[in-house]
Amino acid sequence: MDWNFVFFFNSILLGIGLAMDAFSVSLANGLNEPGMRPRKMTLAAGIFGIFQGLMPLIGWICIHTLVQYFHALEALIPWIAMVLLCHIGGKMLYEGIKCKDGACEIKRVTLAGLIVQGIATSIDALSVGFTIAEHSLIMALVAAGIIAAVTFVICMAGLYIGKKAGTKLAGKAGILGGAILIIIGLEIFITSWF
Repeated sequence: MDWNFVFFFNSILLGIGLAMDAFSVSLANGLNEPGMRPRKMTLAAGIFGIFQGLMPLIGWICIHTLVQYFHALEALIPWIAMVLLCHIGGKMLYEGIKCKDGACEIKRVTLAGLIVQGIATSIDALSVGFTIAEHSLIMALVAAGIIAAVTFVICMAGLYIGKKAGTKLAGKAGILGGAILIIIGLEIFITSWF
């Protein structure tokens, strides 16, 4: 593959496609924590961007080194994503239902929670390593960087939208955010079979 418009355009489209799960989770995080500060929003979007860029690169490395082992792991990817997202979403849902009239304190998204979300939403991007397998190492790094940057921008938008809606939804935000995460986890699992 050459360094041309198609390479950059395809990398941007790949980034947009891969960022949709992370966008939805960012939306849920913004709903759950409408008072999130810009610094934490930047950290959250950065974590999603790093994982979305890193996973295709890991997939590329696997293809060029451990391809026979990667195929065995590939079947587990939807299961891992579903379990992680349903666990996080279930906890948010439980907390939201438990705190009916908004009487409970809003639980903030922790760094550990963001890392788990980053892994869960990007683990399916490992298989993107197959689509960039013909790239050289430098081109794979550039493609991963573009994917990370696109994801960062999309996740920042998701956080801002979630924050705006979260202040209007107040007490129901945790329930809605948890439901969104569970739906995303189930969607990743179900679509892996079709």
